[in-house]
Amino acid sequence: MSLKTEHHVIIGTAGHVDHGKTELIRALTGKETDRLKEEKARGISIDIGFAPFRLPSGEIVGVVDVPGHERFISNMLAGIGGIDLVLLVVDVNEGVMPQTHEHLQILDLLQVPRGIVVLTKCDLAEPDWVDIVEEEVREEISGTFLKDAPCCRVSSITGEGILELVKTIAEEVKALASKDADGPLRLPVDRHFTVAGFGTVVTGTLLSGTVRPGDTLEVLPPGETTRVREVQVHSKKVDAAFAGQRVALNLTGIERSRLQRGAVVGTPGIFEQTDRIDVRLTLLADAPRPLKFRDPVHFYLGTAKVVGMVALLDRDTMEPGESAIVQIHLDRPLVAHREDRFIIRSYSPMTTIGGGKVIDPKPVKHRRFREEIMSALAELESGEKSFLLQKLSQQGCARVKELELISGMGKERITDHLQTLEQDGKVVLLGDQWTISESIRSWLHQLQEETKRFLGQNPLLPGIPHATLKNTLPAALSAKGFEQLLEQAVAEGLLAQQGEWVAIPGYVPTPSEAQARDINRIEEAYRNAGFLAKNKREMLDQLGLSAEKADPYFGFLFAQERLVRLSEESFFHVETYQLAVDALRKHFASQQTLTLAQFRDILGSARKQTQAVLEHFDSLKYTMRRGDERVAWKLPPA
Repeated sequence: MSLKTEHHVIIGTAGHVDHGKTELIRALTGKETDRLKEEKARGISIDIGFAPFRLPSGEIVGVVDVPGHERFISNMLAGIGGIDLVLLVVDVNEGVMPQTHEHLQILDLLQVPRGIVVLTKCDLAEPDWVDIVEEEVREEISGTFLKDAPCCRVSSITGEGILELVKTIAEEVKALASKDADGPLRLPVDRHFTVAGFGTVVTGTLLSGTVRPGDTLEVLPPGETTRVREVQVHSKKVDAAFAGQRVALNLTGIERSRLQRGAVVGTPGIFEQTDRIDVRLTLLADAPRPLKFRDPVHFYLGTAKVVGMVALLDRDTMEPGESAIVQIHLDRPLVAHREDRFIIRSYSPMTTIGGGKVIDPKPVKHRRFREEIMSALAELESGEKSFLLQKLSQQGCARVKELELISGMGKERITDHLQTLEQDGKVVLLGDQWTISESIRSWLHQLQEETKRFLGQNPLLPGIPHATLKNTLPAALSAKGFEQLLEQAVAEGLLAQQGEWVAIPGYVPTPSEAQARDINRIEEAYRNAGFLAKNKREMLDQLGLSAEKADPYFGFLFAQERLVRLSEESFFHVETYQLAVDALRKHFASQQTLTLAQFRDILGSARKQTQAVLEHFDSLKYTMRRGDERVAWKLPPA
């Protein structure tokens, strides 16, 4: 079986201090997860520990052992976030204890997929007493995700029940869904250290994606790129690691001092830090007091811990047991994605009071008590397709990669949703960008109205310039998307296009009698001047016309191809211009090169006008400049 098709799973422990979690992991794996001197001296776990565990099938899964002491709950939260299966450990000699209760609340709020209740130290208790403790535990877990969980009785010292627990774990693992190995890489950092001769190493549970040696990744914070020198899974060097595995990455180009627990190593350009998030928050029924507007809390997401201020949007007070959509303002940025689960603890004294899931990882700041805002947030929460629709509506249009950034979903999943929405007529693909169907209808109407408005203000022009029309739509719309939209407008008969001009179908610019007289005077002046035509200002001075009044006349003459624009100030009458083209063609019929002085003499023109027409020919690729000379390139046919 290839690594990519294996069922990568992380198992975690939970439970009160000294209830035998670390001893249980040692009995299952043969590994010691307590690595700190203080842990070994005191006999309790202080930080998270890790071990590989081989199932009867030969499959290897990762195990995370978390501390049970109340003082180290932050470490417990850093390790529990990425687990798929939890072993809730209860010492039968003590039964349900405070941290049993708090850990269970945390697991339930984080919605860990599956779990097993493990009663430990059963060799020290009578069977009847174990029955009583199991009944007590069953009462404690009723109403939680563990209500139907299997229960195993073990002794880590004698080995009693260990084989049965292993079989139960194997059955539970089979029922777990696979992780997204094809999505963007995302690794929350739970440890970082330096190894002599290797450099910086980070460890964590790979939530999504695949990582290989040589990959370029981004670390947030601090927002620096790094390269993967080596990848290890369970202390063994591998060619690739996949979502659902415990991973150690040897990174180059970044110092350990720049790292912190809570950072995220991810695919470059996909993840962003945020200091404000919209969430669905549930306050525990046994929370010690209500939560008020702007109350500070300790906020835990992934391996990160920050302080957040809770902005209640539709109420002033949130009572224990209530659930609401709120906005949380963070004291420092972290990486969050839609559907991420989080925990909050009271600011002081610190105790777990609630948790929930992220609805929008990068929202705007909301005004309170606005029905339309709460309605939009509820719609945003309702599902992935609704989330994509609302984000497309807010942003106007977006590429799949941009939707990856704001949604937390993988490329394939987003594409599947968009194709379904496209079939339902709710979204449209414009070039390489997606937008909602309502935007297409709105933009088509806007293009038509803007064209009418422009033509009303510029009646002598044959239409609105293509670039000017594009600028009337959102800047986020790509050039390719605009072209597709314009093609649709033309196909539906809303607009007509000729070259760079866009107009209403059937539109013909018609000057008044007075305008026609001035237009004809300008044309005649340039015809008579021939190759000796002065710059625009001088020509208008001779005619007694101001530039402001004459600018629309020039646009009309260009559109009707009666004048040719050589530069911003130099123009030829079309007949004069054609003579210049003929002269160019005739010269190269017998000569290999052409200088400015030669062409000036051929035309009998001034240097400035000759330079303007030659540079115009260069732009059309009729000629190519080489130093002070020009050679023929793509001469127009006779």
